Amino acid sequence: MKISTFIQFAAFGIKTILLKKRTPILGTVIVTDQCNLKCRHCSVNNITAVIHPYQQIRNEMQQLYDMGVRILFFCGGETFLWRDGERTLRDLVVEAKEMGFLIVNVVTNGTFPLQLPEADLILLSLDGDRERHNAIRGDTYDTIMENVKNAAADNICFYMAINQINQDTVRDVCIAARDTKNVRAVSFNFHTPYPDTRELALSREEKSKCCEIIAQMMREGVPVFNLKSAFPYLIDNSFPTPCHQCVVIENGTVSVCGRCIGVPGLCNECGYFFVAEYTLLFRGNIRIIFEMLKTYLKYI
Repeated sequence: MKISTFIQFAAFGIKTILLKKRTPILGTVIVTDQCNLKCRHCSVNNITAVIHPYQQIRNEMQQLYDMGVRILFFCGGETFLWRDGERTLRDLVVEAKEMGFLIVNVVTNGTFPLQLPEADLILLSLDGDRERHNAIRGDTYDTIMENVKNAAADNICFYMAINQINQDTVRDVCIAARDTKNVRAVSFNFHTPYPDTRELALSREEKSKCCEIIAQMMREGVPVFNLKSAFPYLIDNSFPTPCHQCVVIENGTVSVCGRCIGVPGLCNECGYFFVAEYTLLFRGNIRIIFEMLKTYLKYI
């Protein structure tokens, strides 16, 4: 991370904590909800299957920037399906950088070639070992690992949603992140139980066991892009929600924190590690602050 970027984020954090401000710093643009997969744990794919046009996406990027967002995510659906004429996802990432966003990340299922060196991080969904991943996402594991091997840069972060199907493979994904070329780290979430996927949610005891494994992997030197200090809050769902410093824009509609905020009661069962990390950070949790500084400086 550049020193100038670090200084801007530090200034934002100090102002937010001291003045209890709710200005967003992290924003996500949903470029499409169209997806080439039908994953068992996903509730937001192919609802409209619309690929939003370039000018709309460009306007939404500008809207987020004007709101104060400086960490930008492009998300889907499947982001690599996005195109408008000759423009592709890569053009959006380049334009976001030129617009002034300090960190630009992309979320993908990894089934398309990963020729995106301009992105700071490509968060790529890997949901277990081959057997469990394929049980959730279809026969895609080998394709994904081949695309990772042939990626244009070492800016990939595995992104695992832990649920009832794959909870026993947390260690496998950690080891894959440690040993796979072009992978910088691994990041975890717990399954957030939308009404149609409630059976995949973990119990408190299961979350605790998974966090113990992740913490052990951290001690063994596995590059984990999460904050151990947040684990107790994630296990108990005791972190404050929603996260006002994070926003999502989809087809012109801005949502605080995420798309799931509109589902009654779902915030109380949130499994997103970053929500816990950011809400605790901006509440002034000292352990979170120091661990986030160390982690972000290491992996971004």
